[in-house]
Amino acid sequence: MAASEKTLTINNCTTSEGWTVVLPRRSRQRRKATKSRVLEEKQEPWTPSDSLTDPSKEATLVQKMERCINKIDKSEFYHTFRDQIQTSVADYFNRVLGSEIKMQMVIYGIGSIELYEPPRLQLSLAILLRRDFSWIGNVEVFDPILSATESQVLETLGCSVMSINEHGRREALKPTMFFMPHCEAELYNNLLQANWKLNLLKNMVLFGNSFETYEQHVSLCKNSPILSSVGHILAARGFTNEFRIQTVSDDYYNAFHDSSWHIFSPILESELQFINS
Repeated sequence: MAASEKTLTINNCTTSEGWTVVLPRRSRQRRKATKSRVLEEKQEPWTPSDSLTDPSKEATLVQKMERCINKIDKSEFYHTFRDQIQTSVADYFNRVLGSEIKMQMVIYGIGSIELYEPPRLQLSLAILLRRDFSWIGNVEVFDPILSATESQVLETLGCSVMSINEHGRREALKPTMFFMPHCEAELYNNLLQANWKLNLLKNMVLFGNSFETYEQHVSLCKNSPILSSVGHILAARGFTNEFRIQTVSDDYYNAFHDSSWHIFSPILESELQFINS
């Protein structure tokens, strides 16, 4: 299920999944998760492959995360990002919340926060969102490549690390923000497939790769290998409100380029019937 740092290249229809690798954000080869057809996988128990934490590495990683959080907090990027939520997207978030006072956050595919900066930037953004918006509740995190040290640091930062690999198939039984920057198409598709009901889709907010860009890519690359992985993504476009974010600075491009907020507003069951789910 691990996501990789990829850019969807509209004019490139020949590379694997139509993506171009921009920056490796995952672990060394020994910890790299093998890509599989997650659409066919079921939930399963999970523990880090290494069972012991390293106190020295843990302290160093906490310091790295604190610096990263402070960097984003003071940046024009974050001020612009936060302003967009408070203006353009706020009404949609309130609609998802309904009568609830909290929206849980689920982070899938965060990657190795120990080895690479983009995952640290992405996690820092999620932590700042929880700090600045009182309606964001508990934060759960999962990536199958997380080490024991990384898992402990996540707990120290106030997040809960899942003990189940859901393969992106969490049902939004209550208002839920799925924070999934730069995950693979299969993971977004899994999430939509698991929630392909009116009452569930309306409980979801998704931050991740632009669905509009997927649609543009597929329309130009008729034989794209990702076609088998984006059925629900494309089907959802008709009832998706998408708000692209601005990276503002090159410092944040690798971590957040081509990312959008997605809020789903299907009205009729018929909108969900034209895809074999």
